[in-house]
Amino acid sequence: MTDLLTLTHEVGFSQCAPVNMDALDPLEAVRDMCKADRCGRYGKSWSCPPACSTLEQARAQIKRYSQGILVQSTAQLEDEFDYTGMTSLLEAHKKRFSTFARQARLLYPHCLPLTAGTCTLCHTCTYPDRPCRHPKQRLSSMEAYGLFVSDVCVRSNLAYNYGPRTLTYTACVLY
Repeated sequence: MTDLLTLTHEVGFSQCAPVNMDALDPLEAVRDMCKADRCGRYGKSWSCPPACSTLEQARAQIKRYSQGILVQSTAQLEDEFDYTGMTSLLEAHKKRFSTFARQARLLYPHCLPLTAGTCTLCHTCTYPDRPCRHPKQRLSSMEAYGLFVSDVCVRSNLAYNYGPRTLTYTACVLY
């Protein structure tokens, strides 16, 4: 864990904490939110449901790990409609987490990195017509695995909300 904690600071995450592994309970209600397709990626990506796994498969995969680390990127927004601030934070978080996941995979080759939002490795996903171009680098989200992110944070003693006009993206690596 020490190596990953050091790495979180090196890549620039705002906050980090060990995951309470008991908080990682894939929920059908979270998958139902995915099915509502508000992000537009349900059934269109190898990293999103239903392609990424069933809830039973996600639960079994999570149970293989004994430790994890949560990482967050937080920013202050100009106002609640600060789209530029929101997209800048998302891009920064995705870049940080890509670096973090790559380094975590070197330290823990069988780890499970779970990002915020859909995989963005490829401009256009090959799903469902062809196999994923980068299955070893592909990143599913915590939500795709059925995890209620705010609950995981709270149960892991990590804040989820940092006050008015803030936005936080959360991801984790299980190892």
